[in-house]
Amino acid sequence: MNGGLLVAGTTSDAGKSVVTAGICRWLVRQGVKVAPFKAQNMSLNSFVTREGAEIGRAQAMQAQACRVEPTALMNPVLLKPGGERSSQVVLLGRPVGEMSARGYHGGRQERLLGTVLDSLAELRGAYDAVICEGAGSPAEINLRRTDIVNMGIARGAGLPVLIVGDIDRGGVFASFFGTVALLSPEDQALVPGFLVNKFRGDVSLLEPGLDMLHGLTGRRTYGVLPFRHGLGIDEEDGLRVSLRGTVRESVVAPPVGEDVLRVAVCAVPLMSNFTDVDALAAEPGVVVRFVDRPEELADADLVIVPGTRGTVRALEWLRERGLAEGLARRVAEGRPVLGVCGGFQLLGEHIEDDVESRAGHVDGLGLLPVRVRFAREKTLTRPVGEALGERVEGYEIHHGVAEVLGGAPFLDGCRVGQTWGTHWHGSLESDGFRRAFLREVAAAAGRRFTPAPDTSFAALREEQLDRLGDLIEQHADTDALWRLIESGAPPGLPFVPPGAPA
Repeated sequence: MNGGLLVAGTTSDAGKSVVTAGICRWLVRQGVKVAPFKAQNMSLNSFVTREGAEIGRAQAMQAQACRVEPTALMNPVLLKPGGERSSQVVLLGRPVGEMSARGYHGGRQERLLGTVLDSLAELRGAYDAVICEGAGSPAEINLRRTDIVNMGIARGAGLPVLIVGDIDRGGVFASFFGTVALLSPEDQALVPGFLVNKFRGDVSLLEPGLDMLHGLTGRRTYGVLPFRHGLGIDEEDGLRVSLRGTVRESVVAPPVGEDVLRVAVCAVPLMSNFTDVDALAAEPGVVVRFVDRPEELADADLVIVPGTRGTVRALEWLRERGLAEGLARRVAEGRPVLGVCGGFQLLGEHIEDDVESRAGHVDGLGLLPVRVRFAREKTLTRPVGEALGERVEGYEIHHGVAEVLGGAPFLDGCRVGQTWGTHWHGSLESDGFRRAFLREVAAAAGRRFTPAPDTSFAALREEQLDRLGDLIEQHADTDALWRLIESGAPPGLPFVPPGAPA
């Protein structure tokens, strides 16, 4: 078997990432050697592979669904937004420069098609099947000429395309029909059908619409996946949607101790790797919220300043919002604050940045004895260490180089009292360390909170991935999916007018 499939969507957030992961987990449980692939990803939520390459965290999650190590081949192009108009371009795991959207779509993207197809071909040579994820919508007709992630990669590699629609948003039939009808005849020939995502209710009520859709397009529906809470793992991006007030979902279990522990995460601009807090939210009795007002820090037991692609911009935002003063008050009162990556940097005394913001010398919040200088070379590592008497693993993605001038050592950073700072993403996924850290926070906050003794974040992640595999196995036509993956789109699919404009 040397199969493949592209999972596209009617919109962003239609569920492409989780459907791809679900298909991967279903296949690996059938004994298929499978790998994920996304030609081009736009995300501030990234990961570092063991080879020291930066890729989208969604692809790392999908690799876990496949039970394989993630590699740069699985996400050859990663775009990391630095604002509304420009992004850092990461090629095969390494940054190669900043580029405006106009410059990228004006020629650079098209030139990367060869690299993308070579990466996919190498994966297909090593695995029985490769399940690819698209981006946005394949019917973005303004970008079709330079597309390398949707129909461009499907045409280049001869992949069948399954279109996913989020019925919870409404308008799914129009979205399915319109998506196909705006593709060229050559592109339409690769689209055999649809997958409905997030359906609530009685499927029999949906079936007449699916029959009519088949009559209108000549294309079948390969499954109707029911709505399930808690499956949005490792989302690609926090840039498009405001996280203000969002509560990360916790396991449905009461706290072990008498109190809950409340965690407030500052929703800084260009937030990166906000999934760092998911391991906290997995703990029974820990409530995690994203906030953007100083009064929301007052009743929090722990405040986290997360990573960001714009450290200086985030620093300005904290000051404008009054959050900087709130953080300073917490530190003066000895109440817990944790800074991660960019959040660690802005807690320091000053920042010298001629790389990211080009702002030069900027005063930090002065809450940790740290000075930061931005280097042109990005640090991409997978460190292992010890803190609070426990083994810790993490990963680093940053241009800022920290000079620690005091305090007690804490991973690669430091702590002063109950103010902690580190560049390490993912450290809270280390179960023993997370429990030790939460005990310290609870004691400092005066909370009678006790971490659960047996919470395993890795096991919970595996359970989530198995639930995704179950959704595909139980609610999709897996025999038909298997034929698609193995043999490609069936011949003779009808053309749906008007097609893509010339």
